[in-house]
Amino acid sequence: MNIVLTGSIGNIGKPLTEELIQKGHSVTVISSTIERMSAIEALGAKAAIGSMFDPDFLTDAFTGADIVYLMETMEAAGDFFDKDVDFIGKICEIGHHYKTAVERSGVKKIIHLSSIGAHTDKGTGIIVFHHHVENILKQLPDEVTIKFIRPVGIYFNMFSFISTIKNKGVIISNWGGDQKEPWVSPLDIAAVIAEETEKPFEGRTVRYVASDEVSPNEIAKALGNSIGKPDLQWKVISDQELLKNWLDIGFNEQVARGFVETQVAQGSGILYEDYDEHQPVLGKVKLADFAKEFAEVYQNDEV
Repeated sequence: MNIVLTGSIGNIGKPLTEELIQKGHSVTVISSTIERMSAIEALGAKAAIGSMFDPDFLTDAFTGADIVYLMETMEAAGDFFDKDVDFIGKICEIGHHYKTAVERSGVKKIIHLSSIGAHTDKGTGIIVFHHHVENILKQLPDEVTIKFIRPVGIYFNMFSFISTIKNKGVIISNWGGDQKEPWVSPLDIAAVIAEETEKPFEGRTVRYVASDEVSPNEIAKALGNSIGKPDLQWKVISDQELLKNWLDIGFNEQVARGFVETQVAQGSGILYEDYDEHQPVLGKVKLADFAKEFAEVYQNDEV
């Protein structure tokens, strides 16, 4: 099949590209940076260089595809420290451009990388844009089939702990404790997407993806052991204190307030309401596996 991937070759895109090519598919990878072209082509894929804010480019890239994989990230919307960016608005703009390009190109099979929490527009903080983009894509004609893939919290988000561990000796957040919650490896996300490309498409479906279920305290223990700090603690502070910390370092206010609300939803369980009713079979990459990767990044990080 001819498969077009948005999202370049990052944590999910690279293993996904490799697996699809290994399965014999023809793959085109969309990237916004010309510097990625050689790396994309080295994987055996075709590179399409352009902007997700350009519906004409997207239409050309999607035309002739059997399947198009859509994803959007906050990084595509702007710099977290740019106080003037409306991240939710910009990402919704990408969603509208995707819809336009799908309609114009005539592609009939879509896989959309969404997120945990996309089932609601209430109380999920900054990630509410996933809910909005899902709804934008649902406005496509009925003959366009869509598979919404909703991963839970991705392991690589834990790399944000490194600076605080090095500077303050603890992990700091506004939720914590012994309540288990799901996390996922980008490798397991890529495997699920690759699997779904070869399954029948019908209507609009949702599939959650998770690798392991662990508590904040278990995370602190696993990461601490991996970096030689077996007494590493997960410290809980107030929402107001966390918000102040992020605003003080210059975060965009929408981002700072949005992240705080998202983490409140983690702690309260609101984020997982729909996931709990549709729990997936857990993937292969466990926290213990990720802890080894975390240790390598930690040791090489100069923060």
